[in-house]
Amino acid sequence: NKGGVIAEAAQEILDGKWHDHFIVDPIQGGAGTSMNMNANEVIANRALELLGMEKGDYHYISPNSHVNMAQSTNDAFPTAIHIATLNALEGLLQTMGYMHDVFELKAEQFDHVIKMGRTHLQDAVPIRLGQEFKAYSRVLERDMKRIQQSRQHLYEVNMGATAVGTGLNADPEYIEAVVKHLAAISELPLVGAEDLVDATQNTDAYTEVSAALKVCMMNMSKIANDLRLMASGPRVGLAEIMLPARQPGSSIMPGKVNPVMPEVINQIAFQVIGNDHTICLASEAGQLELNVMEPVLVFNLLQSISIMNNGFRAFTDNCLKGIEANEDRLKEYVEKSVGIITAVNPHIGYEAAARVAKEA
Repeated sequence: NKGGVIAEAAQEILDGKWHDHFIVDPIQGGAGTSMNMNANEVIANRALELLGMEKGDYHYISPNSHVNMAQSTNDAFPTAIHIATLNALEGLLQTMGYMHDVFELKAEQFDHVIKMGRTHLQDAVPIRLGQEFKAYSRVLERDMKRIQQSRQHLYEVNMGATAVGTGLNADPEYIEAVVKHLAAISELPLVGAEDLVDATQNTDAYTEVSAALKVCMMNMSKIANDLRLMASGPRVGLAEIMLPARQPGSSIMPGKVNPVMPEVINQIAFQVIGNDHTICLASEAGQLELNVMEPVLVFNLLQSISIMNNGFRAFTDNCLKGIEANEDRLKEYVEKSVGIITAVNPHIGYEAAARVAKEA
């Protein structure tokens, strides 16, 4: 039957077949119609093949009348993207959990190591290196929670809305059944949006996720900056920590090793922040019943998630796990610093302590 072979063809695509037949650029006009019709045509032609018929015999199985029955690009495309984003975020959160655990291990490993704290890049008061790494794990916990919470509105899909949210050309029984079936096969707690007109024209669910990703990368870039600074040297910099050497650092300077993995995190941050700006502009550009800029929005959102996931795993495996403390250098800095005079303030007063610091 037609429905059976259409479903079989779609399942083959889910299983990884025929991906080379998806040829349209993800950044496209038409609010995703090109991508939707690409999928409809691949499914229709494969369904015809399964029946032993010729490709293009659309009077029997049509990309529009049969594969796209009761659907529109304006509900099928965003629903598919909600699912893709949710699946991508699940992978990202798992990687972030792995990175968080390694930060926790480093915090324990360095908990006995005293170093000079710095404010304004000037000597301040002592702090444990373990406390520094514990702070990194704490901010990562908040980032994970923000990203988890940002998924809430992605579970609400507009499947059944058809063109503008009114459900035109879709049977009411289909509208009720399609989201339940989609939730079952995707294994996601999807629900139909309460207001399909709202869900068809507004894209704030994406911008909410992107904002959480941006905040995460701002925090991660700060951590990367800290690591680069603490590892500067090795002879005439701070050299408080040692990062694993991953590549020769220079084509002209022998023996130079650069902090390449933290630099990767910095650059991912720049890209994600830029992607977020594009997503904001695309989300704002919606007009009346549809946001036609959704393709570029989704392209940037999925790219952000992908490069964060890849970058975090590479950073954890190739840098974070192998960080070591230069305990002799850290001890030397603490002993040389006048910042420790702050500890005697309660006993001799600020003015007397300041005189001691000046004399030192």
